[in-house]
Amino acid sequence: MFLKNIEMASFYGKRIFLSQNSFLKIPRRNGFLILVPEIGDDLPGKYPLLKKDKSPEFSNITIEKCVAAIGRQALEFEEAVKTLEKQIKNVENICPKILFKDVLNPLEELYTSLNTTWGIAKTLYVGNQSLIPTQYYISINDRSRKACAAKFVSTPIYQACKNVMNNKESELNDEQKRVLTKFILEGKLNGMDLSEKKKLQFSDLHILLFRNLSKYSQKVEVAANMFTFTIRDPKIVEDFPKELLKSMAQDPSSFHVGPWIVTLYSDVMHLFMEYCPDRALRWKVWQADVTKASVLHDRAVETSTTLEGIRQQRNQAANLLGYKTFADLSMETKMAGSVENIYHTFNNLLATARPAQEYEIKEIYAFASERGLQGPLQHWDIAYWGRQRLRAVYKYREDDINNYFPLPKVLCGLFELIEMLFDVKIIESKKSDIWHKDVRFFDIFDLKRSSTDPISHFYLDLYARSKEKFRLTHDLAYMIPIQNRSKISGTKPLAALIFNFTPPLGANPSLLSFKDLQALFQKFGHMLQHTLTTVEYADIAGFSFMEWDTMFISDYFLQNWLYEPSFLQEISCHQDTGEVIPLEMIEKLKHLKIHLAGYYLCKELYLSHFDLELYSSKDFWNNIMGRLWDKYFVLPAYKKDSHICSFKEIFSGDWAAAYYSNIWSRMIAADLYSAFQDVPDKNKEQLKELGSRYRETFLSTGGTYSAREVFRKFRGRDPSPKALLKNLELDVKCSMLNTANENNLLNSQI
Repeated sequence: MFLKNIEMASFYGKRIFLSQNSFLKIPRRNGFLILVPEIGDDLPGKYPLLKKDKSPEFSNITIEKCVAAIGRQALEFEEAVKTLEKQIKNVENICPKILFKDVLNPLEELYTSLNTTWGIAKTLYVGNQSLIPTQYYISINDRSRKACAAKFVSTPIYQACKNVMNNKESELNDEQKRVLTKFILEGKLNGMDLSEKKKLQFSDLHILLFRNLSKYSQKVEVAANMFTFTIRDPKIVEDFPKELLKSMAQDPSSFHVGPWIVTLYSDVMHLFMEYCPDRALRWKVWQADVTKASVLHDRAVETSTTLEGIRQQRNQAANLLGYKTFADLSMETKMAGSVENIYHTFNNLLATARPAQEYEIKEIYAFASERGLQGPLQHWDIAYWGRQRLRAVYKYREDDINNYFPLPKVLCGLFELIEMLFDVKIIESKKSDIWHKDVRFFDIFDLKRSSTDPISHFYLDLYARSKEKFRLTHDLAYMIPIQNRSKISGTKPLAALIFNFTPPLGANPSLLSFKDLQALFQKFGHMLQHTLTTVEYADIAGFSFMEWDTMFISDYFLQNWLYEPSFLQEISCHQDTGEVIPLEMIEKLKHLKIHLAGYYLCKELYLSHFDLELYSSKDFWNNIMGRLWDKYFVLPAYKKDSHICSFKEIFSGDWAAAYYSNIWSRMIAADLYSAFQDVPDKNKEQLKELGSRYRETFLSTGGTYSAREVFRKFRGRDPSPKALLKNLELDVKCSMLNTANENNLLNSQI
């Protein structure tokens, strides 16, 4: 993360300690920081970058227009907050009608305008960096965040919301109650209830935390860059996939020639550990990764002291707000509700996942030993020998799968699935205002309402474009909310889906790998959560007030359909023969899904538990690691392992005391999806009925109700971890381990 101006610190409150605002992490790049002008006189109107129909005119947007629009809108928003404060400052008994009509609704209209410009800037930054280079986007992003936080740090507005909410005679609908709940919670987490003395302490903690976050981020980046080594022997890389060789090649245009440079960046390292046949090189890379930014290397970039400072400052801030720990504060915005509930769920998952991991490790060790592995299996062997076993035992080959999934066929099948489940139709519409000729525009129609008036829209940018498109090392795709649904502003949901798929070659369509398919379905699921909302207030529409640990439910829900044989055959067509993907190949994909699932789930559970322990106890991080490791892993810990020193997601990222959220979303999605799996013979009428219920609960209501309440409406009970264990077939592996152990015991007695 980039260093923010210290003077902005007091405006961020929750945005520092409990932040989910960054839709992506901005890589550090050299260059000047561009200061955003406060006023843009040449951009009239409430929506300066939009046409009369409130759609972006991408073909006519320049850097200068974006910067000027954000500057003016941010200033207008902040001034509006001050004006509204004066109007209600001395009003003791403000009624709900006046609060919404004269305060919250005008704020929403200005917020929608500002947020739309911000969404346009995000889209251009990811989709076409020639229009919004990094240094400009940083300024726009920071200015927008500062302005948007203003409405939650206004004492008069906060107090008015509390007064109306606490007045038992107030007549409020469910959406209005939720809007007020959001303002009150945000205000509380921003320190609005603190005395003036404690507010100063709170602000000082923010400033100190800003410094440490920046320091930590810079140190980890420098530490990662300090490690590289060059491979010149082509035999080592002969089995490496093309994408990995291109990432490693000194000259990408001659990636097959070399030399190849190994780094610790995830797009290189993870695949390298899977494909590198040289055990010594795997050890070298793995050891460098788990010890980077630690005291074992250059002390100038060690982060142990810095991360302990971050922990301390977050916990001190939580204490000021009345919470026992920062982890307890974090639970205010989570479906889980409490750290104890999370640990209880973890224990239920672990009871099956760890025996499954033990079974997987034994299988891999036996396989590797037969093929020359000397000594015990080590952590740096798992990815490589796991992949070798997948290929040898299950005959899985990535290239065989890729030939079956032409992008046009997949999109057609995906649209039909969405229509069948949710009764909405996706229709392409011609749009001249786009940021690149490959970009397509789609309307979404509610088939129960109108076939002429769309309820929402999205842009679709499918293909990689060398250096023009932004790409994080671990992400293949992005879903960017450009515009929220708002009755007050008269805006419909608008999103941008941006991918990095291989472009078509001549008349041959783009072919998707299975990893591409997963990315496509996940992001479409994410997009539907934004575009199918029926909520009338932008502050709670779509993702705006959903619990963090539920943010990816629809992503995983839609992705689960990729393992339904009948559906996979509907979206497949071999590029040469035209045949659908055979059932035996679908069986290979099933093995890919459950491959090392116990090991990887235990790893995520361990990191999630570690994160929560860091922010709920005062123990030194190394002591926590020692206490947790054997609980979650079969293989013993490496004595010098300091992976926590570069655990960016929970320190400089947005997921402090929230890293478990991905597992939680997967668990909820598996439970929801199991209802669809229970439909006999995939009866379409019953599937449509379930899909309609899913839409009316999870997709439509946004943040109007708590996720637990929404889940109960759909399933009629609380969530269970059993569906995820079954989904990954960990229950089967656990049973197989128990059977093997019983047989071994019988054999030893004989």
